[in-house]
Amino acid sequence: QVQLVESGGGLVQAGGSLRLSCAASGRTFSSYAISWFRQGPGQEREFVAGISWGGDMAYYSDSVKGRFTISRDNAKNMVYLQMSSLKPEDTAVYYCAATYVFGDDSTRTYDHWGQGTQVTVSS
Repeated sequence: QVQLVESGGGLVQAGGSLRLSCAASGRTFSSYAISWFRQGPGQEREFVAGISWGGDMAYYSDSVKGRFTISRDNAKNMVYLQMSSLKPEDTAVYYCAATYVFGDDSTRTYDHWGQGTQVTVSS
């Protein structure tokens, strides 16, 4: 079992940067692949980025590739999402989620979710 808590959201101008953090509890954190999802107003939750159990593999949605970087520190039970060159369309609630399977961007695959952190990008 793992519990997830996101932090680091806020208001930023277009072109700016933010780093989101996802803190995990539980001794089996390194057994989970972790992903970030986001949900904008009136939109479905969508995949943003995912990272493998040891952090050696990562993949991104086309909309954030080259601008966002996912990383993890298993010693600290932390996952990060560094967001750069932010755009107004990046405005959403961002969630981290955990599953045993790496490489699946379907929300149905993920068993554990955080409560989300709001990111707002002004133009």
